[in-house]
Amino acid sequence: MKTTLSVLMLSLLPGLALAAGEHGHHEGHNAASMQQSMHGVGRPGQPAEVSRTIAVDMGDDMRFIPAAIEVKAGETVRFFVKNAGKLNHELVLGNLAMLKEHADMMREMPGMQHAEPNMLSLKPGQKGGLVWHFDQAGTVDFACLIPGHMEAGMTGQVQVVQ
Repeated sequence: MKTTLSVLMLSLLPGLALAAGEHGHHEGHNAASMQQSMHGVGRPGQPAEVSRTIAVDMGDDMRFIPAAIEVKAGETVRFFVKNAGKLNHELVLGNLAMLKEHADMMREMPGMQHAEPNMLSLKPGQKGGLVWHFDQAGTVDFACLIPGHMEAGMTGQVQVVQ
């Protein structure tokens, strides 16, 4: 009986860990709510439609370089992101309200891992890419949502012009 119970408990642990650690699986943050909160921000882009690549550096000074980016409405860009620091950092695209809400969640669940197309998490020295289509004029914010980073000023904006 003890062996069966132990095996059962061990087989459930990976699933429980994933449920607690993945952004796409926590309460109140499903695909439908993500789509609604992404209105006006754009959508994941297709690599074949990329018109240009924008290099973005993240550092332990809690800044993005550049922090101000301009794109055209209808443009699909690749963000080539480099973590030049010694801490983990991330780039998350969204509107300011969504980013603040997500940052609050990150404070409550600091081990949470990102699994959404508008997010890129990088360890020190890592590089990565994110392809995004900006479908309408306006402002799209981005930030590092690791607890304390956004509050320290690790934010930026994409101005989407006609």
